Amino acid sequence: MSDTNPEHTPDTAPEDAQPEAPEAAAASDAAPEGEPPIPSMTADAADAGVADPAQRIAELEAQVAEANDRTLRALAEAENVRRRAERDKQDATKYAITSFAREILSVGDNLRRALDSVDAEARKSSEVVETLMTGVEMTERELLSVLERSGIKRLDPLGQRFDSNAHEALFEVPDPSQPQGTVAQVIEAGYMLNDRLLRPAKVGVTKGGPKPEPVAAAAEDAAPAGGDGKDGNKAYEKGAGGAGGQVNEEL
Repeated sequence: MSDTNPEHTPDTAPEDAQPEAPEAAAASDAAPEGEPPIPSMTADAADAGVADPAQRIAELEAQVAEANDRTLRALAEAENVRRRAERDKQDATKYAITSFAREILSVGDNLRRALDSVDAEARKSSEVVETLMTGVEMTERELLSVLERSGIKRLDPLGQRFDSNAHEALFEVPDPSQPQGTVAQVIEAGYMLNDRLLRPAKVGVTKGGPKPEPVAAAAEDAAPAGGDGKDGNKAYEKGAGGAGGQVNEEL
């Protein structure tokens, strides 16, 4: 007979019954691959990457201020462009006929020369001459009327104070009875196109007379109490705009 006992257990356990090693236990506690990291593992790294909140707010405010400044500049530039375009449009409408108007002024000059070339005695002596001169006068009046409807106004500064903005002095006339710088003769009439000088009047001015009064004093003396000055005196009031607003005191 055999001495072996079927119920006898060996002194050593099989290999699969051995206790787990420490390395294996640590590996089993780690997060499986592909799972999100444990918050406690990334807390320190997150705190290190975040800037100071006050500094971040200051940076954002600076960016907002810069964006606002650029927006305001862009809006201002757009408004300036719009205004320039509107002004250019108005100027193109008001002064589009400038070149044509300068050319047509010679027609009025020739009509005036024709009228000045015939004196009153010659007109009375011949009915034909009188009729011809009457027709020339009517033609001149019609031309001036057409020009005025287009915004062109004739300037006849005879007896007025010389104004370098609207007059061109060709010569001086000795006349002690008139204030110095008074227009004594008009060689060629001037013209205004709306509020812009189209052509200056070519004139002769006096010299040797008394010095003209200051502009403000002359305007106050000429204007009646409680009303506006007449005969063009408003053009010489202090601060008056347009042609005639500035006076050249000395030639």
